[in-house]
Amino acid sequence: MIPELPTQTTKLPTGMNKKIGVLIVNLGTPDSPSVPDVRKYLREFLMDERVIDIPFINRWFLINFIIAPFRAPKSAKVYQQLWTPAGSPLKIYGHSVEEKLQKVLGDQYVVKLAMRYQSPSIEDGLNALQKECLSEIIVVPFFPQYASASTGSVYKKVMEVVKDWLVLPEIRFVNRFLDHPKFVEGFANLGKKYMAQREYDHFVFSYHGIPERQITKGDVANHCSFGSCCDTLTHQNQHCYRAQCYETTRLFVKAMNIPEGKYTVCFQSRLGKTPWIKPYTDEVIPELVKKGVKSVLAFSPAFVADCLETTIEVGEEYKEAFEELGGQHWQLVESLNDSDIWIEALEDIVKSNHH
Repeated sequence: MIPELPTQTTKLPTGMNKKIGVLIVNLGTPDSPSVPDVRKYLREFLMDERVIDIPFINRWFLINFIIAPFRAPKSAKVYQQLWTPAGSPLKIYGHSVEEKLQKVLGDQYVVKLAMRYQSPSIEDGLNALQKECLSEIIVVPFFPQYASASTGSVYKKVMEVVKDWLVLPEIRFVNRFLDHPKFVEGFANLGKKYMAQREYDHFVFSYHGIPERQITKGDVANHCSFGSCCDTLTHQNQHCYRAQCYETTRLFVKAMNIPEGKYTVCFQSRLGKTPWIKPYTDEVIPELVKKGVKSVLAFSPAFVADCLETTIEVGEEYKEAFEELGGQHWQLVESLNDSDIWIEALEDIVKSNHH
């Protein structure tokens, strides 16, 4: 007869030992504004098959022999304008958000910042989280609207990194947050701050553009006509980037009580000669001046942290173009950066996305 051994059971306190990883991911930035570092960044960014979605050989030649060699010196000069003594604003705000979000979420969570391109890399962030014995990981791409080239690319990279892990915790992805009340309120409050200082003739909502073909490829419902189909966000077009941008604008306009006819949605940063989603911001500006618009309050709501596309492109280049054509006042509304309301939004997004 085998003697009965004493048994000891350890009851884990509910929720106490559950640790959750949070990977916050922004687009990326060169390591420095030098031409070699900018070239390295452009190569990694533009070689992503979700960013320039053409066959590999064509993409390789286009990036390595045309875009990177000629664009890097020009882009480096622009990055030098943007750079601060502490480095890239995108990375500075990223680390600040990482620290603040960790503080408000507490010890049950482990927050890591990653960039889709360059450093800190998604691979380094996930490898650090892997060592924490996590029950789940929540991936929060810092893109309010879903696009294959941004959020979709983050998903793909994360899955490439974790596919060989022997132990896979539950992994959740945040798809978009354009309608999160704190995100809308944050931008609306910033807009109202400028609206209280003076009257504006017109409001411009300039989003980062993407090629039309990327939307057409993802349109499994054959719903898209690049027109009135974006007037409402439905289950058929919920992942259409253009439709999401128009929905974001409707939410902002409502929050700031901007009258119909006083605002324009447009798209910036196009590259190459293929059609990108319209209207183009640089073509909207002359039209506004022709209509007699003298003052513009400009938003760039595809970005949650100020970067080259907001500070330089919208804040300086479009301002210069507007004023050269006869406009009198162009004001960029800064992004959410590391503001308290953005941290509150992220805290809620994280907590509502785990068990």
